[in-house]
Amino acid sequence: MQEQNYKIKDFKIREAFYKLKREQPERFERKLNLSWSNWGFGLESLETSVKRLKNNGINFIELHGNHYGDDLGYQVKETLEILKKYEMKVSGVCGMFSKENDLSSNIPSKRQAAIDYIKRELEFTHKVGGRYLLVVPGAVGRPNAYDNTEFERSVETLKIVAHLFEKYDICGAIEPIRAAETSLVHTIDEAKKYIEAVDHSGINHINADVYHMQSEESHIGEAILEAGYQLVNLHMADSNRGALGQGFMDLDTIIMALYLIGFNQDGKFVTPEPLGPGGDPYPAMNSLPDTKKLDELVSQTATYFKERENLLLESNE
Repeated sequence: MQEQNYKIKDFKIREAFYKLKREQPERFERKLNLSWSNWGFGLESLETSVKRLKNNGINFIELHGNHYGDDLGYQVKETLEILKKYEMKVSGVCGMFSKENDLSSNIPSKRQAAIDYIKRELEFTHKVGGRYLLVVPGAVGRPNAYDNTEFERSVETLKIVAHLFEKYDICGAIEPIRAAETSLVHTIDEAKKYIEAVDHSGINHINADVYHMQSEESHIGEAILEAGYQLVNLHMADSNRGALGQGFMDLDTIIMALYLIGFNQDGKFVTPEPLGPGGDPYPAMNSLPDTKKLDELVSQTATYFKERENLLLESNE
């Protein structure tokens, strides 16, 4: 019987993975860097979050980009002290873009707010040793377009600060978001076109998210291969946007695709961000979390991811 189309694509990735293992086993000596995006932890203290991750064998953290004003957000000195105490490193910073700081807004003051926000986060990311700053071309939580000039406004606004990414040695990582949550740049291909339009070496990377990819891409594994060297970070959650292993996301194919593009190296991260179902998870970042649920979420996800990765690396299919 003829296999379904997605199964045929799965098989091609699996075949390429094991062929590469046989021919270049040295490329599998190092494992993927597992990080965690902490903005879903809400108003929990940074130390509590870092301690939880460390207890689950996670050595990198993607910090909530919470510098919404000059007096808000993580302070550098305190952050560095906590990171040092728990031997934790920063993978990057998750930039948060709403209607109030929208690169594509038709209100100039909102675009200026996006510029100012990016400046604050770049300086912070540099000081705490982060590799990338996640940038969303249009506001998350606003699926309807203002007009037909959003793309051009977003590109022109980001160009104003593109040189600062280079100055601070931070990768500008464009994140495609599903159409239910934002009005532009929904796929890897669209992210590449946006990067080409910005046309600056400081903005040349992609932050993909498998939850959005299952809505927008024809095949997640193929989309990862398409992203290639430009992929700097991959947000992870299962199909229900819950802990890995609690849905039907094909984690094995995702892991194999990541090894095929050489993602198991310095400066590349797999970052769980299981935010739960629904169109707008943003309210959670300003709320007190359920600590027990977060403990279980991190433990389940980290354990399952490592189990699947180890099984693939040990297999000689």
